[in-house]
Amino acid sequence: MPCDALTDLAVRAADVLEDAYLPTPTRRLPRLFPGASAQIHAKLDNLQLAGSVKERTAAALLSGLIRDGLLTDGGTVVESTSGNLGIALARHCALLGIDFIAVVDERANEAACQTMTAYGARLDRVATPPDGNRLAARVRRVRELLESIPGGVTTNQYGNPDNPGVHQRTTFPELVDALGHAPTHLYVAMSTTGTLLGVQRAIEEGGHRTLLVGVDVEGSALFGGETGNRLLPGLGAGFETELSRSARPDAVHRIPESEIVLGSRLLARREGILAGASTGAIVAAIGRDLPLLDADAVVAFIVHDTGLPYLPTVFDDGWVHANLGDEGLDPDRLAADDPFAAA
Repeated sequence: MPCDALTDLAVRAADVLEDAYLPTPTRRLPRLFPGASAQIHAKLDNLQLAGSVKERTAAALLSGLIRDGLLTDGGTVVESTSGNLGIALARHCALLGIDFIAVVDERANEAACQTMTAYGARLDRVATPPDGNRLAARVRRVRELLESIPGGVTTNQYGNPDNPGVHQRTTFPELVDALGHAPTHLYVAMSTTGTLLGVQRAIEEGGHRTLLVGVDVEGSALFGGETGNRLLPGLGAGFETELSRSARPDAVHRIPESEIVLGSRLLARREGILAGASTGAIVAAIGRDLPLLDADAVVAFIVHDTGLPYLPTVFDDGWVHANLGDEGLDPDRLAADDPFAAA
C-alpha cells in the first residue's frame, strides 16, 4: 500500500475519531438508595455517540492499528463482539471508509446487531459450540476469517494495550476532574477488563487511595470464576483474557442475572437512567456493599452503556419471567430503600 494512502487514512482518523474523546458528565444520584449516607456518583458514558464506554475504546484500537501501519485503506477490521464494541467499531469504520465484520454468537443482542448493520457492518454469526463457550468460538472464527481476507486485521480487544491505555488517559482523570478529587470507591463492570485495567493504572499512577471493585456476572471465568450459562451479553467472559491477567481489582462481585435485572430497573425508576445489564450489575454490587461503607464514602461507577438494546430482555416482564423467574420483578424489593440487603 503506498505511503500516501496510509497518510490519508491517518488524516481521516485524526478528524473523525476526535469526538470519541469528548468528556462525559458525572452526576450525583441521591435517589438511587435513599437511606444511604455515602455519596453515589455516576459517570454517564452511556452518553457517548455510540451509546457506550466502548466509543473511545474503539477509537483507540483503530488509531493504534493505523499508527502501527497494520490497517490501511482497503483493509478490513474483524472483531469478536457481544454488541457495544461492535457498534462503536461499525460507526467509526463507516466514517473511515473501512469494511468491518462483526463476529457475533447466538446470544448477541439483536438490537445491537441491527445497529451494526445500519452502520454498514457485516455480521458473521457463530453457533454455540458443544462446550458452551461462545466467546472462544467467536475468537476462533476471527482467526479463520483473517486467514482468508487480504488486508484483514483484528483490533483484539481482549489483549490490545490500547484498550486500557485510553481509559487510563481519559476515563479516570475525567472522573477525578468532575468530582474535584478521587472517589473512595470505584465500581467497574468487567468483560475484556480493558476499562478496569485502565482505571487501575490511573489510580496507581496518581497515587490515589481509591478502592477498585470489579463487577462480574455469575457464570463468568474472570478472576477464577466458574463458567456457566449466561443469558445477558456484555458482561463477563468465557475465559481469562490477556488483559485480565494484569488487572488487580481490590474486590470482585459476581452478580446473578436476576439481581442484574433488579439493579437496571432500580436505576431507571429512581434516577431516570436507562442503562444496560453491566450497569445493573454495578447497582446491585453497590447495594450489597452499602451497609459496609463509611458515612463519608464517595462512591462512583461507570454507566457503561444505554439500556435501549435491553428493552426486549432486562426491561420486559415476560422475558424475565420466562428466563429468570420473578426475583428481578419483585415490587417489594424495588420499593425497599436497600433492595439488595438480603442478597
